[in-house]
Order: sequence, then structure tokens, then C-alpha cells
Amino acid sequence: MSLDSPARARARQRRSTGASIDFDGKRLSLARRLRRVQRTTLAGRTSVTAAAITQFERGVRPTNAVAAELALALGVPVEFFQQGLPIPQVPTGGAHFRSLRATPAISRDQALAFAEVALAVVDVLEQYVDLPELADLIDPVDEDATEQAVALVAGRARSNLAVGPGPVAHVVRLLEAHGAIVLRLPAEVDPRVDAFSTDAGSRPLVLLSPLKNDRARSRFDAAHELGHLVMHQDVTPGSKTVERQAHQFAAEFLAPTDELEPDLPRKVDWDQLVRVKQKWGLSLAALTFRAHALGLWSEHSYRRANQHLRAAGYPEQGPLGPPESPTLIGAAVDLLAGSGTSVEQLARASRLTVEQITDVVQAGSDTKPRLRLSIEPG
Repeated sequence: MSLDSPARARARQRRSTGASIDFDGKRLSLARRLRRVQRTTLAGRTSVTAAAITQFERGVRPTNAVAAELALALGVPVEFFQQGLPIPQVPTGGAHFRSLRATPAISRDQALAFAEVALAVVDVLEQYVDLPELADLIDPVDEDATEQAVALVAGRARSNLAVGPGPVAHVVRLLEAHGAIVLRLPAEVDPRVDAFSTDAGSRPLVLLSPLKNDRARSRFDAAHELGHLVMHQDVTPGSKTVERQAHQFAAEFLAPTDELEPDLPRKVDWDQLVRVKQKWGLSLAALTFRAHALGLWSEHSYRRANQHLRAAGYPEQGPLGPPESPTLIGAAVDLLAGSGTSVEQLARASRLTVEQITDVVQAGSDTKPRLRLSIEPG
């Protein structure tokens, strides 16, 4: 009689522990992608093969012992794999990435996994608290839509969001007030993942880069993603045309041409441009582009201005302060805490981990430090 091979012995040991009765393969996939771990890497940390992990993610139930191995390797409690609140799926084709081609697939998967957790957190929050009513902003455009057509869409979006003449005071708060969820991507996500958005869940979701420590850039990114949510329903993301339209939308949404043009200098004047920047919350780079596009500056002046900006680098002249920060999710959790519902209770209700919910809450909370004053008795 021949001796069992090590692999056969391990398989026999796993079978002896019995199959896992309650196991959700989608949650295994989510935990793996959140940790930015490939199947082959996870297999190397456990006693199963990459092919077996693929089968588990597709619905084959592992044994209890294997489920425990997978949980340990991914840093989640084994209960996380049990059936719980459905977690929305966000496919790559359902998210508008600013840097789709420049982002490694594993990094994109990690960002999408965080988006899925965020949407699941929103779903459980809505069982306890009424979030702002979702505005109907869908206003699709054709692939060959002109710049003027996109400008008209941006104008209608301003009207639908009750934005009056002049600058948008706070783009992120405006989106939150009309039912969208805005978060910063956590620091663990590959910095090559720029801002992106999706409408795959019950509410539109906008995720902003935490690395752009510039108010003007954060405002433009939020407006750019709003453009995708408004114009690009059921449109394949990532094309140059789609991204160009979102840029055009953001520029016109933040500063309508007929209002911005009188403020722009007719020649390169950095003092005046800084004043325009501080009024409209746009970067100097965006303002120089608009001045040239509107025919106010010659090609020579535009090139000279860009050379100056490249030489000056970041941060730009005339800083506007810290980036705009979301507050909706953090405020909702604070409200629930005040009424006696803790993050731990939310975790139990959703079968998400406390760490996952906390990460989403931090991503959706104001980053400004809070000054607390205390008065000594006596």
C-alpha cells in the first residue's frame, strides 16, 4: 500500500471537518480584493489551491476548517463569510475611473471592493436613518455631443440642484444634500487610483482621491464625477470622449461661460487670475485653459502661461484652503450613536466588520480637526 501524498492527506483532513453550511462566496471575493490579494497569493497562505478559491467565490462551499483558514489569511472573522446583508456588486464596466488604463487591475479591484462595502454600509444605514432624498439628475448625451450641448446639460444640472448665479459654494456638500454619497478613498488604496464614480448601488457614489491636497482640484474632481452620473448612464467608461465630456461639464457647472468670461483678464495677469481663482474656486491651470478656449488669449500667451505654471509647480499661487470634505455618512453615524445605535450594532445587522464600517465612516467624515475647549472647575 502506498502512502498518501501530503496534498491528499490535507484534502482528507479537510473533508473530515465537514462542509461549511453557511458561506457566501461573494464575501470571500470581497475580503480578498479589499486586502489586494490575488488568488494565487491567498492559496499560498492556506492549504487550498487558487482553482479551489475560484470555486469558493463562485458558490462552492468550503469546509469549516478551510473557511477558518481563509478568514485568518484575510484578517476577517469567519462569520464575515456567512450570509448577511446583500453587498452590491460594482463591475469594472459600471464605474467611471479617471485613470482606467493607468491603473493595475488588482488596484482597481481593491477600489471597487471598497465601493461595494461603502454601498452596503449605506444600505444598512438607511434601515435606521432617512438620508437626503435623491435628486433625478439623469440627462444623457450622445457620444458626438458638442461642447455647447454639454454646457446646456451642465446648466440644467445647476438648475436642478438649485444653484443660483455665481460660484458653487461647496460641490461635495451640494452632492450630499441631493442624495449622492461622497467619500474619500482610504490611504490603503493604490494612489494610482484617481477619483471615480458609480451608480451601481441604491445611490450614486463618488470616490475622491485623498492625495489631492488642493480645494480647487477636489471641487473639479467632484464636478467631473457628477458629469458622469448625469450624462453617462449605460455608457462604457474610460474612453477619451466620455472623459472629455465630463471635463467640459465640470468646467461649465463650476463656472458658466457667460458669468466667468467678464472676470477673466484679456492678457496674462496673475494677480487678476488669483482673484478669479478665489472667487470661482477653480485652479489657475483651469482658468488659463478657459481663457484660451474662449479666444481671450493667443496661443503664444497660453503656452507662456503654462510654462510659468509648470515652473511654479504645486501648490499653486493663491491657495484656497483644504480640499472639500464629505460629511453625510459621518453625520448619520453620529446621529445614530446619539440615539443608542452603535457601529457594533450596524456590523451585526449587516455582517460587515467593525473595521470595514469604520473605514467607510472615516472616508465620509470631515477631516478638519475639532477644537475642544474645557473650563476648569473653580
